[in-house]
Amino acid sequence: MIVWTQFVMNQQTVSPQQVSIPAGYLNIMGYVDESEVNGPGVRAVVWLQGCDRHCDNCFNPQSWSFEINQLISVEALAEQILSQPRNQGVTFSGGEPFWQAIALTQLARRLKGEGLNIMSFSGFTLQELQSPQAPAGASDLLKELDILVDGPYQPSQAINEANSLVSSRNQRVRVFNPSLENQLDWASDQIEVHILKDGTRIITGFHGYQP
Repeated sequence: MIVWTQFVMNQQTVSPQQVSIPAGYLNIMGYVDESEVNGPGVRAVVWLQGCDRHCDNCFNPQSWSFEINQLISVEALAEQILSQPRNQGVTFSGGEPFWQAIALTQLARRLKGEGLNIMSFSGFTLQELQSPQAPAGASDLLKELDILVDGPYQPSQAINEANSLVSSRNQRVRVFNPSLENQLDWASDQIEVHILKDGTRIITGFHGYQP
C-alpha cells in the first residue's frame, strides 16, 4: 500500500527484539478513519512502525525503523476506531504488522466483538507466519483475520493493472471469512488524500497501477 506522511523517523538499525513496547500498547506510524482504498468497504487503517523486509521500491521506508514513533494503547485505539460509525472494519498495514501480533490480536478481538472485520497486509508469507520462526503471537493474530494479503513486494513481479488487488504476482489475497468473498473490490488505480487536524497529509492507495 502507498502512504506518504510528514512523519520523519531516525533510520537507525534496531531489531524488533531491541525495542520495548509496553504490554497493551502499539507502536504506530500513522492512522486514518473511513478509508475506501485499503480493503473492502469503509475502514480504519493502522500503519504499524517497524519492518525488517526492506523491500526494493518500498513506498513506506519511514516505517522500517523499530524506534518508538507513536505509542497508543489498544483500548484507546479501539475506542477511536469505534467512534467513527462509518468504519466497517480495520486494516493493519505498515511497517510489518506481525511484529506486533500480540497487541494486534487484542485489538482485533475487541473490534470483532463489535462487528468489525479485520484485514492485514504482511511482508511474510502465510507459510512463514505458520512456521515456528514466526513472530510471537502470529498464530493467534491469524485466527482473528478475515483477510490476509501476504508476501513481500517484488518489483520484478510488479502488476501494473488497475483492477489488481495486489502489488506483485507473488502476493496472495487469503480470504478466511467467506462472507467477504464478494467484497474484494478495492482497486489499484485509486488513491485518497487525508488531511489530519495537525495538518499532516496522508496520501494512501495501492501500489499496482502506474499510468
